Formats: sequence, structure tokens, C-alpha cells
Amino acid sequence: MPKEVIHTKDAPPPIAPYSHGTKAGGFIFVSGQGPTNPKTGETPEDIEGQTRQVMENVKSIVEAGGGTMGDVVQCQVILRNMNDYAKANAVYGSYFTKEPPARTCWEAGNPRGYGQLVEINAIAYVGDK
Repeated sequence: MPKEVIHTKDAPPPIAPYSHGTKAGGFIFVSGQGPTNPKTGETPEDIEGQTRQVMENVKSIVEAGGGTMGDVVQCQVILRNMNDYAKANAVYGSYFTKEPPARTCWEAGNPRGYGQLVEINAIAYVGDK
């Protein structure tokens, strides 16, 4: 089964040796995305803005791989502070209004630091699209 590396200008460039995503066996595996806007290089300050930007970055990569957010079957949400859970969840949920994917969520730090409050990765199933 060949793999296809996914890269898009609509997500921030990777900060280490990894791809935006990889497509293999009908699945799209999206690397953890932070809240940097790929066009401006800016990061929103609040959890709602950061979650929205992260989800837009995830969406861009899924779409670059030929999928839609409706194809997402699993996400992992990493919050810097679980006190942000309700606010982040409200934004996250707006991207999955029907049949949301399986999900885990936990609190942890992140490699970028500097105010990054959330990171999300995803898996989408696109079959033979």
C-alpha cells in the first residue's frame, strides 16, 4: 500500500521532520495542529480563537488529502488547561454537527509553548476517494 504525503500552504509549516498529513489505505492521518494562522503567522490569544484556527488547519489538511470534515473518524484534543474544556469544546463541536468522530481529550504542555493553548490531530477515512 503506497502512502502519499500531504502538504498544503493553507496550514502552518511543520516545525520538525513530519508532514502535515499522510494518506494511506483509505485513511488521512493529520499531524497535530497548533493555532498559528498560516497566512499571517499570528496566533489568537483566547481559547476560542485558537481552537477555531486549529480546526481550520485540520480542515485544510483533510481537504488537501481529498476528504471533508464529515470523513473525520477520530480526533485527539490536547489542552494546556482543562479549565478551557467547555470553551474549546463549543468551537470544536461546531465543526462536527452531525455524527461527530470518536475523540480523546487531555491536558498537557506542547513543544511550541508561547501561549499555545490547544493542539488537535485527526484521522479521516476517505476510502478510495
